[in-house]
Amino acid sequence: MNIVLVQPEIPPNTGNVARLCAATKSTLHLIEPFGFKLDDSQLKRAGMDYWQQVMWHRWRNWTEFAEKLPKDARLWLIESGGGKNYSEVKFAAADYLVFGRETAGLPKQLLEQHRESWLRIPMFNAESRSLNLSNCVALVLFEALRQQGFKGEIL
Repeated sequence: MNIVLVQPEIPPNTGNVARLCAATKSTLHLIEPFGFKLDDSQLKRAGMDYWQQVMWHRWRNWTEFAEKLPKDARLWLIESGGGKNYSEVKFAAADYLVFGRETAGLPKQLLEQHRESWLRIPMFNAESRSLNLSNCVALVLFEALRQQGFKGEIL
């Protein structure tokens, strides 16, 4: 699986996602600009000593990232307002799960361009704005891995 964080802002969230990617052998794609420096101590602390185990790429912007995608790449944009619940689709091992900034989410133009693959995580309280980014990544990633039979799991 591929996890894409578009302009992440909070170091501990990115560190937690990196640790999740290391544990699941998922590739992490970080798209600039960031709201922190990659040498941020909070980023390192949240990722602990897992950064050496993470397969990751740094991209200057969305355009650079998109230009390097395989022609058959499937992107799933996870953001409130999506037409489908994330559990309603069938994920594949090479899919890209795309998540936006903690404060602003994904750009509306990007969501409109990928309307058919815009997914939501259900919310039950209208007063709650959102879930934590690293929790969202974990929810969707583990659903995708479950659908694939948790291949590669160590027992």
